[in-house]
Amino acid sequence: MVSTSPTVSTGHVTIKPDHLTGLYAITDSALIPADQLYATVEKVISGGATMVQFRDKYAPPAERLQQAQTVLELCRARSVPLIINDDVELARKIGAHGVHLGRADLSLTDARDYLGRSTMVGLSCYASIARALAAQAAGADYVAFGRFFPSKTKPLAKHVDLSILSEARQQLTLPIVAIGGITAENGQALLTAGADMLAVIHDLFGHADPCQAAERYKPLFEKN
Repeated sequence: MVSTSPTVSTGHVTIKPDHLTGLYAITDSALIPADQLYATVEKVISGGATMVQFRDKYAPPAERLQQAQTVLELCRARSVPLIINDDVELARKIGAHGVHLGRADLSLTDARDYLGRSTMVGLSCYASIARALAAQAAGADYVAFGRFFPSKTKPLAKHVDLSILSEARQQLTLPIVAIGGITAENGQALLTAGADMLAVIHDLFGHADPCQAAERYKPLFEKN
């Protein structure tokens, strides 16, 4: 896989976006008490997560800032990139490794101009290959497709067929992220179809032991 995307420094190692693979852990404030955020994310990283996304839609700005800074400190110490969901300003303010954008957020081009070439930018493409190709042309570092299975986070999101991953794999050189209702039991089908990363929320942070939950994904990536 070849990419012209910039490299991203985590503070300890340099990670090239075109080599992004593994478990992509996405936090959920509804599942993680604020005072347990650091410890819970640390457990998921210890279990094998290779990238973390901070996602909080409800906390006041000052609280979100403090929490994101806390997670960034942990991610830097563990050499794992931290991506901020939607909020370009927050990503810039704390110096996060990247930002993830949806269709209602700032455009990829504007986000890149605002954050600079050294910051990763990922884009949700839902079921659109055209959107993914446009993202690749605009300099995205990865694209995400889904939801593939029933999702507790977005139960009304449109179902996407696994065939989109095979089609995307044939047409894209970017890393491909699969999201939506993913578990250690159904994840293999997504990787076989063409995904590089599995983005997971409930199957990690809704588990009694987040470290153990993350460890269940290791055999999937080792096999692939």
